[in-house]
Amino acid sequence: MTYKIKFGTDGWREIIADNYTVENVLRVAEATSIWLKNNFNEPSVTLGYDCRFGGSMFAEFTARCLANNGVKVYLSPSFVSTPMISLANVVLKTNAGIIITASHNPPNYNGFKLKADFGGPVLPEEIEKVEKLIPEQANRELPSLEKFISTGNIEYSDFEKIYMDHVHASFNVDKILSVSGSLIYDAMFGAGQHVVKKLLPNANLLHCEFNPSFNGVAPEPILKNLEEISDLIKNSSDLTCGLATDGDADRIGFFDSKGRFVDSHHLILLIMNYLVKYKNLRGKVVKSFSVSSKVDKLAAHLGLETITTKIGFKYICKHMVEEDVLIGAEESGGIAIKGHIPERDGIWMGLVLLEYMAETGKTVETLVNEMYDIIGPFAVERYDLTISQELKDKIILACKSGEFTQFGRYRVTKTEDIDGYKFHLPADEWVMIRPSGTEPVLRVYAESFDSKGAFAILDAVKEQILAI
Repeated sequence: MTYKIKFGTDGWREIIADNYTVENVLRVAEATSIWLKNNFNEPSVTLGYDCRFGGSMFAEFTARCLANNGVKVYLSPSFVSTPMISLANVVLKTNAGIIITASHNPPNYNGFKLKADFGGPVLPEEIEKVEKLIPEQANRELPSLEKFISTGNIEYSDFEKIYMDHVHASFNVDKILSVSGSLIYDAMFGAGQHVVKKLLPNANLLHCEFNPSFNGVAPEPILKNLEEISDLIKNSSDLTCGLATDGDADRIGFFDSKGRFVDSHHLILLIMNYLVKYKNLRGKVVKSFSVSSKVDKLAAHLGLETITTKIGFKYICKHMVEEDVLIGAEESGGIAIKGHIPERDGIWMGLVLLEYMAETGKTVETLVNEMYDIIGPFAVERYDLTISQELKDKIILACKSGEFTQFGRYRVTKTEDIDGYKFHLPADEWVMIRPSGTEPVLRVYAESFDSKGAFAILDAVKEQILAI
């Protein structure tokens, strides 16, 4: 049977040379062509790829398929980040953006992301239309890339320059340069490496080389993948912060001057405070279900409305397109803000934080402590439990039926089920249980006053649910 292509939370991703083949990429490109022609007159796209194996080849096949179907293609001559494609889509007024990427997945994966003309993820209802148009087989009898370039159907475009021009128009780059000499940036061998070298030539660089294997580490900016940058900061008297971005540079990781990881919950709070108090911006705060409740507390302090969505940036993006939103954010390192595009952007958020530090003359840990003075200290921790599908189903059924009214000494005061099950506990603590939709993994999150308290909650919950 023909392999059924299904888009996930953000794009279609598969293992290279298994289900991620030229044939299947062309099937997706063919469907995208039909979808574009169904919705736009004289359709056009921006198209790029990240640093993964075969990126250029898969992008060229995609470009040839699109052009052969009458779609004008603006093609990147080198690897680019996902936000660069989304921004170029807006600036060039194309109808869609496509990037060949598997984001933060392991190096044996590649993928296909679709971006809308407003510069964010194509909305779920449109993705469903693309999926239904995917043919059983693709046409591989395509004219050459050179042929389409000569006729103007494919045109090379410098998306990196478009992005850099937008940075210079949006930030005080000179001020950022005054502090970026003490920054260390870890590209994780990903697509952010070139633009950061150009924007911050005095920054210290790590893993800013082309290496499609990513040294065997998934390019996801979480602490366990970033021990090297953490150790470098700890052992240096010259480094005051660290920035990391994932494979396609739409997610952020950050470190303070002691080499401690500053998670997304804290970054969201810092960025909110900076945008309101220093940039005089306003708007709604849109956050995914797994984000800290401290975001609601700071938003109330700043006089901002909050909206909580299901997990997945596409749900946040819909609000950013339709409403006046200051910041949209998720727990996994994806943050978007007013004045840019409705798209996660790790580099952009890093620049915001550097500008905040330069504006105030303060370290990130000082800024975090100032937040604690307003909302109180907190920590959010997470367990990913690999369990059988049978046990996972039993636990979720118990959540759904209201079986859990207490976890050890922790009494449940309220339950929410926006996406998974969040059990509120006394004193502003909570625990959340959410199944992965693609693997036998149960994600359990907890928030408390510090990491020790959060892990204590997690351990109590783990003991109870695994014994069900």
